Amino acid sequence: MESSERGIRALKISLVGLGLTALLQLIVVFASGSVALLADTIHNFADAATSIPLWIAFAFARKGASRRYTYGYGKLEDVAGVVIVLIIFFSACVAAYESIRKIIHPEPVTQLGWVALAAIIGFLGNEAVAVFRIRVGRAIHSAALVADGQHARVDGFTSLAVLIGVAGVYFGFPILDPIVGIAITIAILFIVKDAAVAVWIRLIDGIEPEILAQIEHAPMHIEGVRAVHDVRARWIGHRVSSDVVIDVDPTVSVEAADKISRKVEQAVRDHVPMLGKVVVRSRPAA
Repeated sequence: MESSERGIRALKISLVGLGLTALLQLIVVFASGSVALLADTIHNFADAATSIPLWIAFAFARKGASRRYTYGYGKLEDVAGVVIVLIIFFSACVAAYESIRKIIHPEPVTQLGWVALAAIIGFLGNEAVAVFRIRVGRAIHSAALVADGQHARVDGFTSLAVLIGVAGVYFGFPILDPIVGIAITIAILFIVKDAAVAVWIRLIDGIEPEILAQIEHAPMHIEGVRAVHDVRARWIGHRVSSDVVIDVDPTVSVEAADKISRKVEQAVRDHVPMLGKVVVRSRPAA
């Protein structure tokens, strides 16, 4: 619950930060007519909007398990990931449409100094949000929040790309402005691809091999454990749920085997900080 609270607080702050950044850029868009800046502004608004479904997922995670949802609501974080991917993809479609329209029907770009300043503001706003999201995401072991922070960092660099369009207009090549808009669209699509792959892996209960290796290795430090096998793990929200089977000496009592299992559970928790629920089952070695 504490980690979900920190996640919600991070999302609130980043939502305000990105919202103000995009709003400042939008004012310059109306004054200048820069489609490259428009594409970046649309994406910044979309990036701010991605905080909302993740915020809802964190809020539900605080409710814990119920009779109907016996594993809790952690999987809503993955559902939020799907919504985030769709929002980002929609922003790419809008940016592409505006860029192509500007190539077919050119419009003058004015207020170049303000456009350049808005691009720099976009970079600084996104980078500040990226640092904050990544720091909190790593602290609470939320892969979704870390990915959202990395997404904001990439957005910051796409904001700087708007400066290329400004330079093109200044030196007599206004076509560079919509071309940069298309380049930003392509960058957004790459973000969509990476985010979609990450979400898909979570949805089908994929787990990072290094996390599985840590879970498999942890019990071997415990006296009385002869072998470890049938280890399973999956993400439920920003926590890992795992099942572990250990072999123990067939001559030990049930009470002793239970003590070994509890020691194994603690060892796994020590090795995997983002661990949620772990079930350790002991059986007599063959």
